[in-house]
Amino acid sequence: MAQVDIKGDDILLRALQTAANMKAHKAAVQKHGADLQKKAQSNAVFTHGYATGATKRSIKLEITDGGFVAKVTAGTDYSGYLEKGTRFMEAQPFMKPAFDVVQPKFINDLRRAGIAK
Repeated sequence: MAQVDIKGDDILLRALQTAANMKAHKAAVQKHGADLQKKAQSNAVFTHGYATGATKRSIKLEITDGGFVAKVTAGTDYSGYLEKGTRFMEAQPFMKPAFDVVQPKFINDLRRAGIAK
């Protein structure tokens, strides 16, 4: 009877598992980055001052580092003042509440994929 012994199969299995995890990680980043952008845009409705919609239109999603990083930014110069407020203006946060909603879902998806603990 012939016997076949395969060496290195554990290394191959780990490499395949890592590749699958990377694909799941990239998909989760893309999905939740887009969700964060949508939620931030829906929150960017300001009731004080001149409501032009410029901040809402300036909220952009950028996927970087080969799909492992999602950056959602508001492009107006004054978006930080809207988010945090000033001594003369009350804060009207739009990015942090959106992040607080999306973050647990993102972490849950990473846990389901076996990436986060």
